[in-house]
Amino acid sequence: MNWYSKEKRDLPWRSTRNPYIIWLSEIILQQTRIAQGTPYYEKFIKTYPNVHALATASEQEVLKLWEGLGYYSRARNLHKAAKQVSEEYGGIFPNSYLELLKLKGIGPYTAAAIASICFHEKVPVVDGNVFRLISRLFDLQEDIGKGSTRKIFEKIIEEIMPSSTPGDFNQAMMEFGALVCTPRPQCDNCDLQFHCRAFKEKTQHLLPIKTKKIKIQARTLHYWIFTYHDKICLNKRTKGDIWEGLWDFYSTSTDLLNVASLDQNYIKKASYGPLNHKLTHQKIEAWFTQIEISNTPQLNEIAKILNLTIFNLDELVTLPKPKLIVNYLSQVKF
Repeated sequence: MNWYSKEKRDLPWRSTRNPYIIWLSEIILQQTRIAQGTPYYEKFIKTYPNVHALATASEQEVLKLWEGLGYYSRARNLHKAAKQVSEEYGGIFPNSYLELLKLKGIGPYTAAAIASICFHEKVPVVDGNVFRLISRLFDLQEDIGKGSTRKIFEKIIEEIMPSSTPGDFNQAMMEFGALVCTPRPQCDNCDLQFHCRAFKEKTQHLLPIKTKKIKIQARTLHYWIFTYHDKICLNKRTKGDIWEGLWDFYSTSTDLLNVASLDQNYIKKASYGPLNHKLTHQKIEAWFTQIEISNTPQLNEIAKILNLTIFNLDELVTLPKPKLIVNYLSQVKF
């Protein structure tokens, strides 16, 4: 705690215990570096200064503001949880760990962070930084890839957590893991060195143990971009696949396009690719082909057959899109 009071980073959400602000920052920073997430936090606070403002926004507006941050289910759940708080709780966040778990997109980690920081509830936060720190401090050999391991860590933390300042203690653990007890531990600069069992056993570089690895699927997308003058056809991605609710182009898994209404009067205007994009579980290779349609009726027919929506080109900038599509649009001109 002494280390934290002296060394903690000056972050915009650390000057308050407002649950809306703490919740927003925690959701944004899941799977996201602080340097990348902070500008998004600032944009959201400026655009939606309270939970009611976020709740009354449209999902498309929220997704657009989230554009480029990835893991878009976080944005959808953020919006749904804001509606819950606004409509079911009168705009006041639940003040306990168990009640917070009832909100969409809030799991044990986020609920513990809000409950301890905002409401002083003695409940441990366990994230990747904390797993690493506690594994080394107690030389634990449990596999953190197993769901049952979390309970072991939570019990240990509960025993050492002060009842008076549980929020500060949780933040101190996360901060220490982020700055000192890093994947490549900075043991020479560690205030806990003499208390660290892994350091004594020289096992710090082996911990934490995690045997479960993410399987990455290789995927090829062939995008077909139908245009006519200043009109363009877009596809709104649906539930059950990546990028739900975002806009991209019509795509196939092969480079063959079979559209019955596409006569021979179109012009294959430009091709681009490959453009590579990495997600947590997928490695995508994308190819793009722009097809200039010969007339408005045919564009309308193609949009109908392929369940696409026609937009003006200048509307592209207003729509939420995957980063892959944003990157493509930044490199081409229509």
